[in-house]
Amino acid sequence: MPVRWLAFGTYDTGRHPRVAVLIQGLRDSGDEVTEVNARLPLDTAGRVAMLRQPWRLPVLAWQLGACWLRLIRAARRARAGEPDAVLVGYLGHFDVRLARRLFRRPPIALDHLVSAAGTGHDRGLSRAGGVKHALLRWIDRTALASADTIIVDTEEHLATLPPQARARAVVVPVGAAHEWFRPPPATRTGPLRVVFVGLFTPLHGTETIGTALAALAGDDIEITMVGRGQDHGRCRELAAPNTRVTWLDWVSGERLPALVAGHDVSLGIFGSTEKALRVVPTKVYQGLAAGCVVVTSDTEPQRAALGDAAVLVPPGDPAALAATLRDLAADPAKLARLKAAGHELAVSRFQAAAVVAPLRARVMAPAETVRNERETL
Repeated sequence: MPVRWLAFGTYDTGRHPRVAVLIQGLRDSGDEVTEVNARLPLDTAGRVAMLRQPWRLPVLAWQLGACWLRLIRAARRARAGEPDAVLVGYLGHFDVRLARRLFRRPPIALDHLVSAAGTGHDRGLSRAGGVKHALLRWIDRTALASADTIIVDTEEHLATLPPQARARAVVVPVGAAHEWFRPPPATRTGPLRVVFVGLFTPLHGTETIGTALAALAGDDIEITMVGRGQDHGRCRELAAPNTRVTWLDWVSGERLPALVAGHDVSLGIFGSTEKALRVVPTKVYQGLAAGCVVVTSDTEPQRAALGDAAVLVPPGDPAALAATLRDLAADPAKLARLKAAGHELAVSRFQAAAVVAPLRARVMAPAETVRNERETL
């Protein structure tokens, strides 16, 4: 039975494609999705910077308040036909509270792709027992309490939720949007072409990548590094001996799928932080869909999601990463086989309609189930 959804919040599909995949998947499944969206002009890096410089928090409050005014007006117009369910997009820790007040009857699903406390710890901004960590944990806890359904991306992420929230959670892989899907070319000519796209955070393990690139300085391998972020300078410094690395600070979302598809290998993540060990990043799904061989870290969630359709290397091991890329450069048959296997996996399991199936099943469950679970909070 089709469901009438309201996608709500300050999410930005350009910066965070996860939200776009969820909306595409719901529409592809026959559901009706109305968007009430006022994009917050502040990305994750900007929010992290405010934790480093708390005196800037009033700027966030002002920007969020302005967005909320637009959301309230748009929500009032959209309520002429009240939705069956509300989806609060990624980075909706505050938006879900507003949604709870505006929409009393429909169940509310929060895409809890990252926790505030986990991000703070991963980026070295807070420590267990500290005031910032306690504040971030409170933000997470109250956001989860405002939602009827909590969307996470892996079983490992599910296990980190508080017990009372875990019972209301559903695992929905990140997947890839329509524009990423394109079959791999039948043949390859020239050197192996490798691409990395990311924000250069500890989760990505970009120091590991930089060290591996330096080790490949004498090999016939071309590398494209896209993005900027926390560890960008250090990564570039480590990779400096390799003159076959092209550095691109930014590529528009419209151009990015074609850029990645023009490479043979797409690099995932190689960090060894707690967060890095429990996620399957967006870039992995996108790389598979684009017809690349994905090389990423050998962790439980990535092993479970990818199986033999990707090449997994130990986290934080630049020598293993460099050896893997040399092996792929020397074996065109293996490269072609892995490209085909990865793309087939993406088509069968990670298209938008496939990944949202657990969410739709959860929301379409009897209303009494949802009410009973909320009463246990």
